Amino acid sequence: MTERFAVVSGGEVTGRVTVERSGGDLLIDSAMDDNGRGAKLRERVTLDAHGIPAAWEIDGTSLMGGAVRERLRDGVWESQADRGRAPGGERRLYLANDSSPYASGIYARAVLDHGGALDALPGGRVTAEFLRRVTLSGRDLDAYVLRGVGLLPEFVLLDHERRLVARLGGSLMVREDHLPDAAELAALDTVLSAEHVARVGASVRHVCDEPVRIRDVRVFDPGTLRLTEPCSVVFFRGVITSVGPDALGDGVEIDGQGGTLLAGLHDMHAHNTAASGLFYLAAGVTTTRDMGNDNAMLLGLIPRIDSGELPGPSVVPSGLIEGRSPHSARIGVIPGDLDHALATVRWYAERGYHQIKIYNSVDPAWVAPLAAEAHRLGLRVTGHIPAFATPDGMIEAGYDEITHINQLLLGWLLDPEEDTRTPLRLTALTRAKDLDLDSPRVRHTLDLMLERGIGLDTTTVILERLMLSRAGRIQEGDRPYLDHMPVGYQRYRKRTYVPNPDDGYDEAFPKLLETMALLHAHGVPLWPGTDDPSGFTVHRELELYAAAGIPAAEVLRIATLDCARHLGREHLSGSVARGKRADLILVDGDPTRDISAIRRIRMTVKGGDLYFPADIHRELSIAPFTAAPPVKGVPR
Repeated sequence: MTERFAVVSGGEVTGRVTVERSGGDLLIDSAMDDNGRGAKLRERVTLDAHGIPAAWEIDGTSLMGGAVRERLRDGVWESQADRGRAPGGERRLYLANDSSPYASGIYARAVLDHGGALDALPGGRVTAEFLRRVTLSGRDLDAYVLRGVGLLPEFVLLDHERRLVARLGGSLMVREDHLPDAAELAALDTVLSAEHVARVGASVRHVCDEPVRIRDVRVFDPGTLRLTEPCSVVFFRGVITSVGPDALGDGVEIDGQGGTLLAGLHDMHAHNTAASGLFYLAAGVTTTRDMGNDNAMLLGLIPRIDSGELPGPSVVPSGLIEGRSPHSARIGVIPGDLDHALATVRWYAERGYHQIKIYNSVDPAWVAPLAAEAHRLGLRVTGHIPAFATPDGMIEAGYDEITHINQLLLGWLLDPEEDTRTPLRLTALTRAKDLDLDSPRVRHTLDLMLERGIGLDTTTVILERLMLSRAGRIQEGDRPYLDHMPVGYQRYRKRTYVPNPDDGYDEAFPKLLETMALLHAHGVPLWPGTDDPSGFTVHRELELYAAAGIPAAEVLRIATLDCARHLGREHLSGSVARGKRADLILVDGDPTRDISAIRRIRMTVKGGDLYFPADIHRELSIAPFTAAPPVKGVPR
C-alpha cells in the first residue's frame, strides 16, 4: 500500500512524503524545500507485532545539508546525538532523532494501541490524548495531542483505522486526499495550540488588583550602567508608581532577597507563535520584534496577548516581503510584481506594522521604490540582502538596518554571481576565517553604515548554533540549561546541521565576534535577536555580546533601553522608572558583573501580571532553574 503526503507551508506545497507499506515494513521517502533548504531522507522501519519500531534506518541530509545516518535494531540505537541500548525485557518506543514528519503517525498509533501511554527511548514517556472529532471533506477524523516527543505537544489527525491523515504545525503534513483541506487544517492547528497555551497560561499568570511592592532589590539603571542601593519598586495595574527606599505597605509584597531588578529583555528577531509566549516570559523577554510571519495568524495573536488571554511578550510586527523563486520562503507576502509589492507596503502600514522586511528572492531593483514608499508612510526598512545584491547597494537603496550578521559579512565574502537563496548564506561563512576587517571593502561598508545611521540585528547565536553544531556535542551556549530539558529536545540540539563540518567553521566563527566588536567600537547600533522561539537563546545572544568585548552593563542597556528606544517605546519600557509599564525581571545575582546571571530569572512581570519561571518550566516539562521569591498576599 502506498500513501502520499504533502508538506504545506504558507499555503504552498514545500515537500513530499511517500510511504510504502508491506505488512509491518515501511519505506519512507521525504524531501523538503522551503527557503532554499530542507531535509531529504530515506527511512526503513520494521514494526513488531505490537506496532512498535523494532528496526529503523534513516539516511540522507538534514535541514542545512548535514549528513544523517541513524540506526535502531534489537533495542540498540545510534544517532547523531547519542547511542545506547534499551533495558532488557522492556517494551519502549524509540523516538527517532532525524526523521520525517510521518514519525508522528507511527508514535500516535503505537501509543494508542497501548492504552494511551508508552515509555520511550532514550527516555521519557509519550502519551496520546483524544481531543475532538473533526469532519473534513465529508470524513470524520479524530484529533489527538501527542506529548513527550519534543519540546511542544504535537497535534495529529487519524482516520478510523488510526492511520495518519495530518500532522499539524508550522509545516503542516497532510495526506494528499485531504490536501484541499490544508487551510482548514492550518486554522485547526492555530485553535488547538492556542487552547493549550491558554490553559497553561491561566495556571501560571497571577493578576494583581492592588499595589505590588518588590522589596530589597537593586535596580539596574541603564543611564548610569550601575545598580542602585537596595530599594523597593511598587507598581499598580501595570504601571510603576514608585522607586525608592524600602518600606512596608498594603497589597502584595515580594521579597527580592537582594537580587537585581531590571526592565524586561527584548528579542529583536522573533517569529512569534502562541506557544513561544510562555518560553519568552520564562526567559524574561517582555517585548519581541516579529521579523516575518503568517500575517493572519500574527494579527490574530497580538490582541489575544495584549488582552492577557494568551501569555506572551508585547509584539512589534514587521511585514515580510519575499520574491518569487524556487527558493522562496512561504511567509509574509510574495508579490507578483512591483505594483503588488508597493500595495503590500501600504497594507502593512495600514495595519500598524513597524517596518517592512525584504527577503532573499526580492528583485534588488524593487528595493529603492519599496523603501521610498515605506518611508513615506512612516515605516522603517530592513531585511536580508537579496540574492546578487550587496549590503552597500541596499543601504544606498534605502535600508535603515540589516538583519543577521551573516548577511552583512556575505557582502565581503561572496562574488556577485553567487546565490544566497541557498544554504550558501551559511556555508560561505567558512571564508570568514581569512577576512581582513581592515580591508577597503569592509571599511567602505562601515563608513556607509556610520554615515547613514545603519544598525544591525545580529542573531549571532543562531550562527553559532549552526556553524559549531557537531553530532553528539553540547554547545557552550546550551550547556547551562540543556540537561533540564525533555530528552527529545536534548537530542535535537546535539546534531550537525552543516555539511562538511571540518571545513573551517570553528576558525571562522570568532570573526563574527570580531565584527561585532568592530561595529560597536565605531558606534554602529547592535540589537540582540535570536531567530529562535525557545527563549533560552536570548541569554546566549547576550553572552556573545559580552564575549565580543562589550561590558556586561552595556549589554544590559542594549537589551533593555536601547531596544525600546529603537522601537520608539522608551516612554513605555526599557528602564525601571515611575510612569513606565511594569515590564520587569528579577534576577538572582548581579548581571552587570556577570552577564550569565541573566539566566537566573526568578520572576517576570509583564504589564503588571506576575509569572514565575519555575512554574512555567514545570508546566513545560522543564526542570526549573530557580525558585520563586517569597510572596505575601498571594495574587489571584
